[in-house]
Amino acid sequence: MSLWEAIFLGVVQGLTEFLPISSSGHLVLFQRLFGLEEGALTFDILLHLGTLLAVFAVFWRDLLGIMKHPFGKMGRLIIAGSIPTALIGFLFKDYFDTAFASGETLGVEFVITGVVIWWADTARRGFKKEREMGYADAFLIGALQGAAIMPALSRSGLTIMGALFRGLDREFAAKYSFLMSVPVILGAGVFDISDAMEQGMTIGLPEILGTLAAAVAGYFAIKYMIALIVKRGMRMFAWYVWLLGGLILLDQLFTQHFFKF
Repeated sequence: MSLWEAIFLGVVQGLTEFLPISSSGHLVLFQRLFGLEEGALTFDILLHLGTLLAVFAVFWRDLLGIMKHPFGKMGRLIIAGSIPTALIGFLFKDYFDTAFASGETLGVEFVITGVVIWWADTARRGFKKEREMGYADAFLIGALQGAAIMPALSRSGLTIMGALFRGLDREFAAKYSFLMSVPVILGAGVFDISDAMEQGMTIGLPEILGTLAAAVAGYFAIKYMIALIVKRGMRMFAWYVWLLGGLILLDQLFTQHFFKF
């Protein structure tokens, strides 16, 4: 992998992690286009750790408060949401690894993501914030986050949709979605990177630059996404992922140049 390819993929990861269009789906797509399938999953993990740095940079005050009071209301809500995510991830990890490597379901998942985004935008404007949000809300949103283990199902799209339909305030829905990503990305990253290191994985300059690019792009994507969901909604992204999913399905049906069933 060249330096420019790594930086490009880092920017893609940073932008798409926090926009409701699926970061993993885009990484699978571009890695397939660039012919970078070997070691792709490990690189994806590193880029997710880069976006974690972006969350730290934007929400450092909130995270510091959670660290000081881990069993305060927000800490308990994040724990409640992380439980179903962890269970789903543990049970279906092997299936996810296979789906990530093959890309067979990418087109269908992008189409589903578009439906999720469109549906989320139809939700009534809620009022719930940290004080009013319940553990049942957190558990449901966490289960949706677990479902996003599939490459082209958007984690932010699914979790924000769930939050909006549970009556959460739009800005708080986005904030909770991003904060909920911290334990999941951190836990999966530490586990998978340590496992990969035992198998002889090395981290070079391309991986480092890609991770930093993901962090910088992710920082600006978070800022943009919070403002967007409050002021304009997300339907424009639905059209984008429908178009992308449709093109992938056409390739699978007629040429199978990049993706096969």
